Amino acid sequence: MSVGAGLKPAPTNAPRLQQAGSPPIYRCMSEHKATLKWTRGGADFSYQKYPRDHTWSFDGGHTMTGTAAPAYLGNPANVDPEEAFVASVASCHMLTFLAIASKQKFVLDSYEDAAVGFMEKNDEGRLAITRVELRPQLAWSGDRKPSAKELEQMHHAAHENCFIANSIKTQVKVV
Repeated sequence: MSVGAGLKPAPTNAPRLQQAGSPPIYRCMSEHKATLKWTRGGADFSYQKYPRDHTWSFDGGHTMTGTAAPAYLGNPANVDPEEAFVASVASCHMLTFLAIASKQKFVLDSYEDAAVGFMEKNDEGRLAITRVELRPQLAWSGDRKPSAKELEQMHHAAHENCFIANSIKTQVKVV
């Protein structure tokens, strides 16, 4: 795809504006930024010795330490990208679910999820988080509580409307 006038290609499912006879112009709904910083800090730059810890900084001012997974010599006290990916999927599903439940006038007191991501070889034979299982535990109050069917429908709608789930190839399933 050729891109002109400083426009960047967008995913094929991105919202777009198009005038008859002209190429599509992609409209960005929002931007989400993260700044990563890593320094060697004087350590030898050999695979076994260079530090994996680095900082993640976000627009709101929050900074945290990221690292590699422990299997790849990361610090288990810090968050690795695979854990962050699973948390991102679970968090987006939860936030979308909360919006749906509140709009349907259910009262949800708590939502806890022990989500698990599975690192496996994908269809191309490459390592990937191929699936994420969500295990939400919900506590409801009020006069109206969802039936099993309503709960299933809300989780399905949360998945269909979750921005992160719509952005990835990973299978996401509520178990």
